[in-house]
Amino acid sequence: MAGTIMIVEDEPAVARGVQVALQREGYQVDIAPTGESALERFGDLAPELVLLDVRLPGMDGFEVCRQLRRESRVPILFLTARADEVDKVVGLEIGADDYLVKPFSVRELVSRVKALLRRAYGELANTEAGRTLRRGDLVIDLDRRRVARDGERIALTTTEFDLLRHLATRPGRVYTRAQLLELVRDYEALEADERTINVHISHIRDKIEVDPAQPRYIKTVRGVGYAFSEE
Repeated sequence: MAGTIMIVEDEPAVARGVQVALQREGYQVDIAPTGESALERFGDLAPELVLLDVRLPGMDGFEVCRQLRRESRVPILFLTARADEVDKVVGLEIGADDYLVKPFSVRELVSRVKALLRRAYGELANTEAGRTLRRGDLVIDLDRRRVARDGERIALTTTEFDLLRHLATRPGRVYTRAQLLELVRDYEALEADERTINVHISHIRDKIEVDPAQPRYIKTVRGVGYAFSEE
């Protein structure tokens, strides 16, 4: 049996449809109709992934995500009813790993869920198991998926860790935004989504750089993408 997925969705028809689709794939599914109920049940349920609607009654999905990130790095996939760039950027900035715009196909949803779970817990998470990357005062434990700078742990989301891992494994190699997006999402990138990489990189810099405005580790290659410093 696959792991447990929590659906935080106030529209019963949508929640039920997603539940049925995921149960067919072997997942256990729990539905929380409000943000408050999701937070109350999260600790006991310990889901392996959270599908989180942005527009919820009472506490919205953004606040739920903020609170979850204070205690967990569980993969979070935002569901938004609008193809609104603001929703996407805010969701990524507060720690979501991916987003999906309603209406979406069941096939697309299942594909995104499997990709996130694979990256967080499956074969992609263990590709370089047992190795540790040391880049200056930054230590990246590829086995336990942990990052520390000067001995102090840094909490990264699944997507942030995977981006950092890909870049730090090959210092000096320049990756386009499309390449990075495909590496961390496991599916073909859409040009309109490439700018989300900028948000993730900014978030990583805020966490690992002493001065994010003058990054030491992740360099911007103007007009192309990003590279990890060779220094």
